[in-house]
Amino acid sequence: MNVDIPEGKHPIEYVWGDMVPEIGPAAANFSLAVYAHTTLGLREFEAARLRIAQINGCLFCLDWRTERDGHKVEEEFTDAVAEWRTTDAFDERTRLAAEYAERYALDHHGLDEDFWDRMTEHYSQAEVVELTMSLGSWLAFGRLNRVLGLDAMCVLPGH
Repeated sequence: MNVDIPEGKHPIEYVWGDMVPEIGPAAANFSLAVYAHTTLGLREFEAARLRIAQINGCLFCLDWRTERDGHKVEEEFTDAVAEWRTTDAFDERTRLAAEYAERYALDHHGLDEDFWDRMTEHYSQAEVVELTMSLGSWLAFGRLNRVLGLDAMCVLPGH
């Protein structure tokens, strides 16, 4: 489905704000908070975010790269995320972030004791909660953008 966007309106601003003014701005604030207040390293953050984007198929999310202090992940990073099981480009935290993202999105009932043992060896409980909230945001809002066709209507600045 593609949402009808009035002439001159920005698709995301219209859908997330004008259409549902009691819900959309709160959702947008949550989405923005994930980026503004994260304590996670850029590589693990992007590995998890991009894995969710790959699963959701959100065009906008796939094109986006989080920037911190003028730094972004390397161009080949997206391919490494898709190959998270076998890539030699990741340390264990980054690999676990991609694995958690995939399992969270596709098989959250299968998160077993072995996974949690590995996860808590490399992440604190607070980091697990933060990553889980981030995954929830990306899964919900990236999927919303994809399902409603907003991802194809939005263009990154400079594109």
